[in-house]
Amino acid sequence: MSGRPKQRSYLVGLLGQGIGPSLSPELHEREGERQGLRYTYKAVELPDSRLDREQLRDLLAHAVELGFDGLNVTHPVKQVMATLVDELAPEAAAIGAINTILVHDGATRGHNTDVTGFAAAVADGLAGAALDRVVLIGAGGAGTAVAHALAGLGVPALSVVDTEPDRAQALARSVRRRWDVELDTSTPAELPRLLRAASGLVNATPVGMAAHPGTPVDPALLHDGLWVADIVYRPLITELVREATARGCRVLTGAGMAVNQAADSFELITGRRADRAAMFSDFDELVADEIGAANPRRE
Repeated sequence: MSGRPKQRSYLVGLLGQGIGPSLSPELHEREGERQGLRYTYKAVELPDSRLDREQLRDLLAHAVELGFDGLNVTHPVKQVMATLVDELAPEAAAIGAINTILVHDGATRGHNTDVTGFAAAVADGLAGAALDRVVLIGAGGAGTAVAHALAGLGVPALSVVDTEPDRAQALARSVRRRWDVELDTSTPAELPRLLRAASGLVNATPVGMAAHPGTPVDPALLHDGLWVADIVYRPLITELVREATARGCRVLTGAGMAVNQAADSFELITGRRADRAAMFSDFDELVADEIGAANPRRE
């Protein structure tokens, strides 16, 4: 693992909006306990009034002063926080968004484990699926990470759909700088045309979260020749997952990405190898009541 000094206690936080249902605190703390660590993980809900760049800068400075060892960051601050850390890991610099911040000797370094987390989830949960042309909805921080993961998995053609054309273009530029992939950008109005020719669809928007209910795509556009992945995992069975399953699509919930990115973050923060099988078991236990299944991560 990393060369970070070994410790016995860790203080970690999660910054974002709509994070009340997040399982990250429980996943991290359970893994810390398994490894004999005093591991405290606090979720910090950011109101709209605290999303200003300078206020986020102050919040990060306070976290450093208070002795935090690391932070996870999520919607809607993954991109702005990437501009506030002292240093970016190469993969995070290429993406322009982070989900993990390490604090060491008063300095901050941003990483992005969403990329590795989503890539691992696809390799595990969609093994053998056609990757000819994928439609990605959402060009924010999570969408950018997913786009890089898909390109790294060998997707030759990617269509990025977002309500903000400038944001989609920024994603496209970041991917083209790093990968040789055919990439086009569109608005949601183009989804009927795009999905007819697609082999896969990924939702990388907050739509479907407990705080943002609904589906990012008209269910009538889904068909059984399409696999569907949703990065939202609370609730695990989003409206998109439910509609796609009903239409015979091969479906990937957000569980695999959630657990793998959490394990990657834990490893970065502690320098210790995470027990991923145990973390998946923890996840299954935590959501079992929600969906009434013994192995929900593969639904």
